[in-house]
Amino acid sequence: MLETKDKNLSKLAKKSVDPAAQEILKHAEAEGISTVWDRFKAMQPQCGFGLSGLCCRICHMGPCRISPFADGPQRGICGADADLMVTRNLTRQIAVGTSAHGDHARSVAHALILAAEGKGGYQIADEVKLHKLASEWGIKTDGRKKEEIAKEIGHLALEEFGKQEGTLRFINRVPKKRREIWEKYGLIPRAIDLEVSQTLNRTTIGVDNDYKNLIFAGIRTALANGWGGSMIATELQDIIFGRPRPIRSQVNLGVLKEDEVNVLVHGHEPVLSAMLVKASRDPEILAKAKASGAGGINLAGICCTANEIMMRYGIPIAGNYLHQELALITGAVEAMIVDVQCVIPSLTDLANCFHTEIITTSPKGKSIGSVYIEFHEENALQIAKEILMRAIKNYPNRQRNKVDIPKEKMDLVGGFSTEEVFTFLGGKYRATYRPLNDAIINGRLRGVAAIVGCNNPHFPQDYGHLEMAKALLKNDVLVVETGCSAIACAKYGMLKPEAAYEYAGRGLREICEAVGIPPILHLGACVDISRILTACVEVIKEGGLGVDFSDLPVAGAAPEWMSEKAITIAHYVIGTGIYTVLGGPLSILGSKNVTNFLCNEIEELLGGKFAFEPDPVKGAELMINHINKKRAALKLRPMMYQ
Repeated sequence: MLETKDKNLSKLAKKSVDPAAQEILKHAEAEGISTVWDRFKAMQPQCGFGLSGLCCRICHMGPCRISPFADGPQRGICGADADLMVTRNLTRQIAVGTSAHGDHARSVAHALILAAEGKGGYQIADEVKLHKLASEWGIKTDGRKKEEIAKEIGHLALEEFGKQEGTLRFINRVPKKRREIWEKYGLIPRAIDLEVSQTLNRTTIGVDNDYKNLIFAGIRTALANGWGGSMIATELQDIIFGRPRPIRSQVNLGVLKEDEVNVLVHGHEPVLSAMLVKASRDPEILAKAKASGAGGINLAGICCTANEIMMRYGIPIAGNYLHQELALITGAVEAMIVDVQCVIPSLTDLANCFHTEIITTSPKGKSIGSVYIEFHEENALQIAKEILMRAIKNYPNRQRNKVDIPKEKMDLVGGFSTEEVFTFLGGKYRATYRPLNDAIINGRLRGVAAIVGCNNPHFPQDYGHLEMAKALLKNDVLVVETGCSAIACAKYGMLKPEAAYEYAGRGLREICEAVGIPPILHLGACVDISRILTACVEVIKEGGLGVDFSDLPVAGAAPEWMSEKAITIAHYVIGTGIYTVLGGPLSILGSKNVTNFLCNEIEELLGGKFAFEPDPVKGAELMINHINKKRAALKLRPMMYQ
């Protein structure tokens, strides 16, 4: 558990600093309901070998483990030392994370093709972005219908997964200096599935036994995520569902309603959730809900699916990763519809305590005890209506004496994107990144920091995100966020424009006031961290802040990370040349060589490196120091307001 500076945190606050979560945790304890925090406590002390990365089950001669406290060098049965053992484990995690976002992108590419064919209820919502991407990929557009163009883009996107020659198309977005660095070290990613497959092959027994070579293979695989899978998903989702624009919504468990059919969507792929939004507004479906005694249908989200439908449709967010159990314990949820990723196995057992149905929709992500309604993009709208009808029929089964909906909810503004930064900084007719660059050059803004990632019971829920953001804002660092981190800060009012008056330093506050933006910009789901990459590309293009990502006064952080996707993201960020602070260490501390390589030596090669710091305020200080170092190297003006 994180040792915070605040020694007065209550027992509940050491689990979550969210008052709504604390209310439901009290309710759960009174009812004898187990939550993730109870299971975390039951697992203490956790295996030190596993936490250090010093256990191996790759072949059947083991399992093997190496003691970090041994006097001399140790090896597993095959001869693997600590360096190789932790690197194999780490690289496999990178491959898994890349496959997760790759599968997400593949689904979106299929949906784009269906939209082009007029199937499934999908449409081409952003023709401007469609034509822009077509031009970037060398697709002819003159005299062609948008459907023809979209279909060709969809098929070219699918080729990015399995082609046997060439590199990823989005590598052309990367500045020249960064491409030269990647070429030097053999890091330019090829096909996404090819990188995943070859990386896994390298980690099998008796293949790649050089830990640095293996780490570089992992970074190339991670780059295939950031500049491949994730970027494909983001770009194509914008074409199908519309580019996000600043939009108002609400967040936290208080968005659930006592008199409506509460339906939660949870997971990561918006191809279903977008259809649920459409179906929930269908007059026939609404009439059915009212006929069941409800006032209507209240659709809300958990985790990254929540971000996807909030930033495009204004659908409220019920919570982030560690809220998924708590939402069910309110007793007010008729159905939770899930697809893939971050859906914890305990949900079906927990739902049995209430009337709630867990509805799984993907053959890749079934759960024992769930209702399975397989989703097919070809019949997307029909299936969405079927799911909502099931939730409506379940509404009369709600046990009113078990309902406990916290009152906590907060307004937010979300839905920023690379393109919207152009508009809100430069205006519709002079769209440019120049004001952002000038603000940094002139010392009104110190720099930009990205805070991303999950919740993790190793830390009080949301504490790391909140305290890190506060420390950065106070020092005139503009913060951009995605995923569960964005939801965390939204719950505390930090994604409202007026939050600048409470949290921002004078320079950042003046910018927020002039432009009318929050001091923290919501950029979307975890897959949309690719928006941060493309925004950095535009900053470099605008000029005055260097020629490579490693020149920029920027930094990244994941204060409460927990998933293999987060490990992949972290590696494509440092591989892109950006300093990254992780709240919990990677499972590599069992190897001094690997730890030193990733936290020190690699900076000389790639420009980015890791720091591990559980205290979020200290983590923010590390980021500020790094930003100041980059400002000094660029010979920028002193900060306007010290």
